[in-house]
Amino acid sequence: MMASPWGKKSRRSYLPVNGLPPLQSCLNKRAIWTLLWWLLLIAEVFIYSSYTILAHLCLVEGKLPFRSSSVVLCTEVLKIVLSIAMLLPELRRGDMTMPSLSNCLLFMVPAVLYCINNNLSVYMQVQMDPTTYQILGNMKVITTAVLYRVIIRRRLTIIQWASLTVLGAAGMFDSYGGMQTKGAWSGEIHLTVSGLIMMCTYCCISGFAGVYTEYILKKHYQTSLHVQNTLLYTFGIVLNGGVWAVQEAGSGKEGGESSGVFDGFTLYTWVIVVTQAFNGLIMSAIMKHGSNITRLFIISCAMLVTTLLSVAIFQLALNMYYVLAFVLVIVALYMYHR
Repeated sequence: MMASPWGKKSRRSYLPVNGLPPLQSCLNKRAIWTLLWWLLLIAEVFIYSSYTILAHLCLVEGKLPFRSSSVVLCTEVLKIVLSIAMLLPELRRGDMTMPSLSNCLLFMVPAVLYCINNNLSVYMQVQMDPTTYQILGNMKVITTAVLYRVIIRRRLTIIQWASLTVLGAAGMFDSYGGMQTKGAWSGEIHLTVSGLIMMCTYCCISGFAGVYTEYILKKHYQTSLHVQNTLLYTFGIVLNGGVWAVQEAGSGKEGGESSGVFDGFTLYTWVIVVTQAFNGLIMSAIMKHGSNITRLFIISCAMLVTTLLSVAIFQLALNMYYVLAFVLVIVALYMYHR
């Protein structure tokens, strides 16, 4: 079940609004927040599904024309700008509580994990088609569920564990089918061995990062989400700036020409930066006021949207292994969320 988006209940009594009785006013506010919450979730489904499509539109002769660290660094900068902008009203009201130094340092762990994964996700686009990227990304369900059980002590039913087994089988079918297609992607399902290894690593890190981030966000629930995001993205800028500097130095040693942060950027690249910035902000809100289960539900829905976009934009040809994997994923998701 999806958690309430309002977090802890407020003890403040509601005053009449526009002549409405207090109870009716409270119900109207709750209905508005519920509607906004669902609109946020729907928007996140489309934002999440757009990433791999946009990344493939950026490819030039099968290669990315920009450095992964450049895109991630620009995204982190935009995230912190948006977080500070949303934090300013709280600063003016003076109702903001600053966390202690030890609590601030907790955000360094997810920042490192997200730094690794954000760069991995860029390179993975060359190793597989958009739909395979989304369907294999559902392995996050397995890693997240296991880590929920280990770290947050969240119990799963027998049916839910069975659904994870079905999901694992779906991943194997999709992987086998993807390896049958040789050569660079040209509108067909494809997956390389390197891409499969990268995806497994990505899903393990993603599961731990998601569970750990939810834990620290909710551990200090009264701390403003914008303050927590600002801390997380500050570490992210430092780490990704370091990755970019290392890549730049390595390029110089190999005799390559020095390039700027925006080298190879196109309109599609900037759309990726903007959408991924909002993706990070929305996911933080979901993990603070919802849960990682809500996040997995979004990822699964995004897979369906990505498939439709891939067929429409890239004339994606689906093979029988993918169709079987797709059906198994739907069955697994139904079993897990029923």
